[in-house]
Amino acid sequence: MNFKTRVKELLIAMELRKKWYRFRRSPLSIIGLVVSLSTIVLAVFAPWIAPYPSHAGFYTDFSNAMKPPSLQHLFGTDEFGRDVFSRTIFGFRYSLMMAAVILTLVVPVGVILGLIAGYYRERILGKSIMALADIFIAVPPLVLALSICSLTTPSAFHAMMAVSLMWWPWYTRLTYNITSSVKEEYFVYAAKVTGASSWHIMFKEIFPNALGAVLTKITLDVGWVILIGASLSFVGLGAQPPTPDLGTMVSDGAKFLPDYWWISMFPALAISYIILGFNLLGDGIKDAFEG
Repeated sequence: MNFKTRVKELLIAMELRKKWYRFRRSPLSIIGLVVSLSTIVLAVFAPWIAPYPSHAGFYTDFSNAMKPPSLQHLFGTDEFGRDVFSRTIFGFRYSLMMAAVILTLVVPVGVILGLIAGYYRERILGKSIMALADIFIAVPPLVLALSICSLTTPSAFHAMMAVSLMWWPWYTRLTYNITSSVKEEYFVYAAKVTGASSWHIMFKEIFPNALGAVLTKITLDVGWVILIGASLSFVGLGAQPPTPDLGTMVSDGAKFLPDYWWISMFPALAISYIILGFNLLGDGIKDAFEG
C-alpha cells in the first residue's frame, strides 16, 4: 500500500468518525437507529421470533378466534384464530421488503436522470427529463398509485411497480437541483480543463456532493413507501390474503371495531413504529452530513 492510498484511507476514516459524532449527538437519532434496527431484526428473523410462525400463512383455529390480548397471545387473535402478534412481525418483513425493492429500483434511475438533467440543463435532453419528472410530480403520489393499481390485478408485485413508477421523479428533482448548483463550482471547471469526461465529472465530482441528501431522502422515504403500500393494501389493491400485510390487517380488523379493537390497532401501531424509527434516523443522517 503506497503512501497516497494510506493518506486517503485515513482521511475517509476521519470523515466517517466526524459524521458519527454528529449523528450520535442527538438522542432522537439514536432512538431512530435502535427502532429501525429492531424492525429489521424482527423482519429478518421473523420465523424464529414469532411465537406462532404458521399463523402467517393459511391457518384457521376458530376455537381461538377473537381472543383478547393475553400472555398466550400478546396482541390477541383475529377472526380466524390467528395470532396477531406473529402476523404483525411477519408484516414487518413484507413492509421492509416492499420498501427495499421499490427504493432499489427508483433511486438509481432517479439519481442518474437527475445528474444528466442537471449537467445538461440548457439542452433539450435535460429539459425533456425534467418536464417528464414534473408531469409525474404534479399528480399526488397516492392518487397515481391507486389509479395504476386499479387497472391491474391486485397483488404485491403490481403495488410495488405502481409505487416505483410514481416515486423516481422525486430523486430526479433532488439530484437535479444539487447538480445544477455544484456544476458551477471551480473544482468542476478544473476537472473539465484536465480533460475529464462528462460521466467522470457527474459521478466522481458532482455525485459525492449529493450523496448526503440522497441518503437522507432514502431513509425518510422508507416510512413513506411503507405508508403508501399499507394504504394500497387497506383498500384491497396491495398484498392479498393470507399474506400478513400490515395494511390488510388494519383493513380486516376495522370491520370489528370497536369491540375487537386489537385486530386493527396493533398493526396500525406497528406501521407508526416503522415510520417513526426511519424518520428519526433520516433526521440524524441529515445532521451528520450537514453539521
